[in-house]
Amino acid sequence: MNENIGFQLSRLPRLWRAIIDERLAPLGLTQTRWVTLYHLWRLGDGQPQCDLARAIGVEAPSLVRTLDQLSRQGLIERRPCEQDRRTKRVFLTPAATPLLERIDAVVREARREMFDGISDRELATLAELLSRMENNGLAIQARDAEEKARS
Repeated sequence: MNENIGFQLSRLPRLWRAIIDERLAPLGLTQTRWVTLYHLWRLGDGQPQCDLARAIGVEAPSLVRTLDQLSRQGLIERRPCEQDRRTKRVFLTPAATPLLERIDAVVREARREMFDGISDRELATLAELLSRMENNGLAIQARDAEEKARS
């Protein structure tokens, strides 16, 4: 049973995104675009590009193309950081709001459907278990990096 958990954990995010992608396709949104917009919305305006990339889980240069596309669509603006002119901060435009509300509705509905038949208590237990697994993984990474540095 334990051998299958890793495979299940790797399949679920892909399944989750595929469901949302399919539902957002009529709005002309690719996964990279909606994920970027959604993260920026949740994190708040004015995020440095590098922080936004980190939150999404991509390299900063990979995010630039998506930001260029979103900028051309009039959904975001990039402005220089006042403290560090080399850093660009990303802001949502007013045109993004209705689209983000639609994305949020789609995400909430998908979440509701994916959690169908699972009680709030079970979800809380799952969240706790996933947090423990993540913390264990982070500890492993730190330990491995420390051992590598000593070598």
